[in-house]
Amino acid sequence: MTADVQTPSTATTDEILSRIEVALEGIRPYIASHRGSVEVVDFDHASGHLLLRMGGTCQGCAAATITLKHGIETRLRQSVPEVLLVESV
Repeated sequence: MTADVQTPSTATTDEILSRIEVALEGIRPYIASHRGSVEVVDFDHASGHLLLRMGGTCQGCAAATITLKHGIETRLRQSVPEVLLVESV
């Protein structure tokens, strides 16, 4: 068996942010249907740490953590492998 080894990304931070935005566009209609919003605050290319701001009714909602971890983070990690951790600020 071969180990699942991550190779460093040659993409620039701007390219990664662009792919993050494309992935979020696919999620935003669902979030908007609940009168919420999501925006990128920061991305650290070295650590793969993405900070998002949940707004609208998502802010303070008990289900926002579930949406963030099981919806947004899962989709982003599939679409943008450089994203290793997603947190809300």
